[in-house]
Amino acid sequence: MSNEINDTEYKELLESIRFIYGYDFTDYAVPTVKRRILHFMKNHDIEAIDKLAKKLLKDERFFEEFVQELSITVTEMFRDPSFYKCIRDKVVKRLATYPILRIWIAGCATGQEVYSLAILLKEESLLERSIIYATDINQKSLQAAREGIYPLDSMKLYTNNYLHAGGKKSFSEYYVAKYNSVLFDKSLRENVVFSPHNLAADKSFNEFQLIICRNVLMYFNQHLQNRVVDLFHESLCSFGFLGLGDKESLLFADKRTSFDDIDRREKIYMKVN
Repeated sequence: MSNEINDTEYKELLESIRFIYGYDFTDYAVPTVKRRILHFMKNHDIEAIDKLAKKLLKDERFFEEFVQELSITVTEMFRDPSFYKCIRDKVVKRLATYPILRIWIAGCATGQEVYSLAILLKEESLLERSIIYATDINQKSLQAAREGIYPLDSMKLYTNNYLHAGGKKSFSEYYVAKYNSVLFDKSLRENVVFSPHNLAADKSFNEFQLIICRNVLMYFNQHLQNRVVDLFHESLCSFGFLGLGDKESLLFADKRTSFDDIDRREKIYMKVN
């Protein structure tokens, strides 16, 4: 099997996928996608890109596995605790002025970020009047998010993150442990709508006071980053908040002047025009 994919084969594969399934990966960062395609081919003993293409375009379940490989699913609860501490200290008071809160977590992966924010909102007495829209391109990840079941051996890290994020209770109050897994309290997801959404192709679907999309833009090229930032700008209410990942920013976005920094280090912004 080759360790490289030439540009012509790469473009033909992605165009075929877009035509047949409507998934558009053409503006994802090329080195990342090529690396993940090669990893997928190796795991499935597929030696040539044309053989991969034929199987992808004929077998929907196989294609779903492929999307799982291309989607970014690395996450943890209260990842980068200082980000959540900043949300708690600098954003929550302003969110509390709205009678109903609409929040979008874009690229929610397997849901750890959803439960993290739900816990934060619960502790700030805002969860009951919040609607959290948790979206991802990956259906398998969304199903894991709906279930709220995570490995027991992750809880030490998650608990430490929670405490550094300003957690107010014992973290173990939010889940029950059974065998080698934990199940998070169903009250945390009662106001959550889990739904597929493709940032590369789909449009705005509501107006939000807070949008969180962390460690997703970094896998897009500049053109797609701009498109997504425009989408978030369109989707935010006036003076709504946007939270990005620690390796992301609005510095090179066309809409950079439409946002003020709430916390430059934590990559939290407010829409001002």
